[in-house]
Amino acid sequence: MEQRLIQSPQMIQAMQILQLPAMALEERIEQELTENPLLERVEPSAESEAAPAGEGAEQEERARLESMLSELERYSPDRAEMPRTRSGSYDEDGDRKLEAMNNTPDEPKNLAESLIEELAFSELDERGREIAEFVLYSLDERGYLTMTPEELARDCGVADATVDDIELALFELRRLVHPALGARDLRECWLLQLDALGYQDELVRQIVEQHLEDVTSNRLPRIAKATGRDLEEVKEALDILRALDPRPGARFGGAPAAAILPDVMVELVDGKYEVKVSRDWTPRLTLNPAYRQYLKDARKGDGVQEWVKKRIESARWFIDAVAQRQHTLKRIAERIFARQKGFLDDGVRALHPLRMQEIADEVGVHISTVSRAVSGKYAQTPRGSYPLKFFFTGGTQKEDGEVESQTAIKQRIAELVAKEDRANPLSDDQLAALLEQTDKIKIARRTVTKYRKALSIPSSSQRKVF
Repeated sequence: MEQRLIQSPQMIQAMQILQLPAMALEERIEQELTENPLLERVEPSAESEAAPAGEGAEQEERARLESMLSELERYSPDRAEMPRTRSGSYDEDGDRKLEAMNNTPDEPKNLAESLIEELAFSELDERGREIAEFVLYSLDERGYLTMTPEELARDCGVADATVDDIELALFELRRLVHPALGARDLRECWLLQLDALGYQDELVRQIVEQHLEDVTSNRLPRIAKATGRDLEEVKEALDILRALDPRPGARFGGAPAAAILPDVMVELVDGKYEVKVSRDWTPRLTLNPAYRQYLKDARKGDGVQEWVKKRIESARWFIDAVAQRQHTLKRIAERIFARQKGFLDDGVRALHPLRMQEIADEVGVHISTVSRAVSGKYAQTPRGSYPLKFFFTGGTQKEDGEVESQTAIKQRIAELVAKEDRANPLSDDQLAALLEQTDKIKIARRTVTKYRKALSIPSSSQRKVF
């Protein structure tokens, strides 16, 4: 004898549906509506309108049945074995699926695809354009070249291509698109732009050529001492460099910003917070009532009856899985915001430490269910939109015995840095001391460093303003 966990197809489907965020769920529903003609969307108008009556309604229902039987044959993978019992035409009726396909945006273009059309305005011949096209596809997302001209000439696939051919292609691309396109590094990127602007200031060029590491580390006094200039002159030179473009390819191509559709809505109603699972992106689904007529009209042994029963079962499973997702997500979200009411009242500083296991115990589900339910999903709250995973955070015990969340500590560090004297920025040791002094939070300097880096806050030496 052995113990074995067996997951039914229904359980697997329910877990998959639970894990889908709003946009992915909408796509999955559209897929199911396409593949299963017995599953249909309940339109809001259809729910409020009275059912048609009389002879006209009967004729309309009959026409719908004829159309659906034709659909059965069209969608069935076994349609070759199914007899054609009726003839009927397919009534698109505004075909929502076709409309959705027509309104689907194109895939975003990458850098090379965005610039390939510019070659039509170049003075290159056909051979030169082919080389330039290869150069474009060799650029990284910043617009930099990571290959040498010799490697490009060897790998471009054009017979007898030389380094001079590569340099000519680069010259044309820089003339048409950006003066620093195809630079090897930041140093060359800035020098190419200075050349294009005709800027010949000796100090600016000396800083780019010899002191780039000092610039990135904000070591301005060291630059001033090495160049024999005063600090104000160095700062003026850096202002010129800040006006240049460090990523010549960033403005071209790239993916558009992804839209966030919140699965959970938290609203303040009559002084109380109400948690709702958004139904705007989740249409109500039901079985097409015409299936009864299909079963009635089906002849024994013709395959229609068995086909219809399978589609009915599949539709019911899917409807149940979507309903279970909504119910489970609502229960979990209610418990999350019951525990994080302080956040809703006072913001991130009042976020409490919370583990998924605690919510799983309160809801009465496995921790993996909580993990699937919050994965990739967002909540729209009076404080803004946040990923549901944002509300799960570890904590540090304060001197008074209370536990402060890691997210709240990070927020406090960001606030302290924002208020610091930029001429004398706070070191990580000073930040740790301030947290202990003002907030009774005792954490090590290395922990402050870790949190600071997680917030993308530079070190004190890099934040210093001279």
